[in-house]
Amino acid sequence: MSRLYLRLLLWFCIANLVTLLVSVFVTERIARYAYGDDPDWAELAEQANNAYIEHGERGLNEWIDDQRRRNIIAALYEGERSVGGRRLPMPRTAPDGPPDDFGPAPQPGSERGIGGLMPGRGGTARRLVTVGQFVTGSDGVARQLVALRRPRPPFPRLDQVLATQIGISILMIGIVGWWLARSIARPVAAVRAAARRFATGDLAARVPPEFTRSSDEVGDLARDFDRMADRIEALVTSERGVLQDVSHELRSPLARLHLLLDLARQSPPAEAAAHFDRAEHEITRLDQLIGEALALSRLESDLPGAERVPVDLSELLRSRVQDCELEAGMRKLVLEIDELAPLSIAGSGELIGRAVDNLLSNAIKYSDDGGRVRIHLSRAGDEAQIRVRDYGPGVPDEDLPRLFRPFFRGSNAARAEGHGLGLAIVQRVAAAHRGSVSARNASGGGLEVLLRLPL
Repeated sequence: MSRLYLRLLLWFCIANLVTLLVSVFVTERIARYAYGDDPDWAELAEQANNAYIEHGERGLNEWIDDQRRRNIIAALYEGERSVGGRRLPMPRTAPDGPPDDFGPAPQPGSERGIGGLMPGRGGTARRLVTVGQFVTGSDGVARQLVALRRPRPPFPRLDQVLATQIGISILMIGIVGWWLARSIARPVAAVRAAARRFATGDLAARVPPEFTRSSDEVGDLARDFDRMADRIEALVTSERGVLQDVSHELRSPLARLHLLLDLARQSPPAEAAAHFDRAEHEITRLDQLIGEALALSRLESDLPGAERVPVDLSELLRSRVQDCELEAGMRKLVLEIDELAPLSIAGSGELIGRAVDNLLSNAIKYSDDGGRVRIHLSRAGDEAQIRVRDYGPGVPDEDLPRLFRPFFRGSNAARAEGHGLGLAIVQRVAAAHRGSVSARNASGGGLEVLLRLPL
C-alpha cells in the first residue's frame, strides 16, 4: 500500500471524525438553548422571601423586575394578599406571547402549578407554566411564590437540525479537503515549474527543498527530478567542456599541418618528403586525440559500463603488463608486478583494461630511462586497490588536484607527448564502476596512482 494512499485514507478518516464531533457539539448546543435548564423554584422562593424580609417591598419589586428579564413573571403572596402590590398576570390569548399587564391574582395552590398551552407562531402550541412554591423565612411567616414562566423558543424542527448538520459537514470536509488537496498540488506544481524552467535551458532549475523532504510518492518524484537534473547538467557541462578543450587542442596540430603542407608545396621533391612525414605524424596525433576524446565522451554517458560481468583483476593486470613490455623495453624500463592474489569484480573488462593501459602508459612516459614501474594489487575491506608507481620526477603539489581534469597537462608536460586525457579517462572508468582514483607523490620520488574498485 503506497504512502500517498495511506495519507489520503488517514486524512479522510480525520475529516469525518472532526465533522462528527463538531456536528454533535453544535446539535447539543442547539438543544441546550432550546430546552434550557428548569429553574429551581424553591431557590427562587427563598430569594424572593429574603429580598422582602431584608429590603422590604422595594427590594422585592427589584427582584421581580430582574426575574422578568429571565422570562419569569413572579409575585409573592402572604395568604391572599400580594406582598409589594404585584399580582401575577394571567395568560391571555395572544399570537406572540403573554401580556405585559397584570390580571387578578390566582388562588394559591400546591407547590407546583399547572401548565397551559399557548398558541405560538405557525399555529404550534407553546407551553406556559404556572408554579406555586411555599416558603417560610427567618421571620416565621409562611408565604407563597407564584410564578409564570414564559414559553421557551420553539425547538428547531428535524429538517432544520439535519440541514445544520449537513452544512457543518460540508464546511468541515471542504476545509480538510482543501488543505489536503493543497498539500498535494503544491509539490506537484513545484516539480512542474522546475521541469518547465529546465526545458527552457535553465539547467540549474531544481525543486525547492521544502517539497523534497516529504516521505511520500510526491516527495520521491521531486527527489528523482533533482537527481535527473543533476545528472543531465553534469553531462551537458562536461560535454561542453570537452568540446571546448578538444577544439582548443585541435588548433595546434591543424595549424602545423597547414604549415607543413605549404612548405611541402614550396620545397623541392627531396625536401618535401620530410615535410610529408612530419604531416603524417601530426595526422596520427590528431587521430589519437579524437579517439581519446570520443572515449571520454562515451564514458561521461556511462554507456560502456552498463553491462556488468565478472572481471579477474589479477589476470587482467598480467595481460596488460605483457602488452606494455615492448614499449618499456625500448626505454630499458623494468615493469615490476607484485604477487597478485585472485580478485574478481563485476564490471567491464574493456573499460578497466583501458584504465590500466593509461596508468601504465602514463608511468612509462614520465619515468627516466633505465628506471622501473611498480604494479601492485591488493584488497582493502570491500574494494580492490590497483597501485601503479613510477620513479620519475613526480608532480608539483599544486598540480595534484587538477591531475584528472580533461586536457590538463602540468609543468612536466614537456617531458612526454600527450593530450592530457589518459588520467581523465581513468577517473571516468572508476566513476562508472562506483570507484575512485587518487594520486600522490610517493616518498623517495615518483608518482603513485591508486585506483579503487568495489568488489
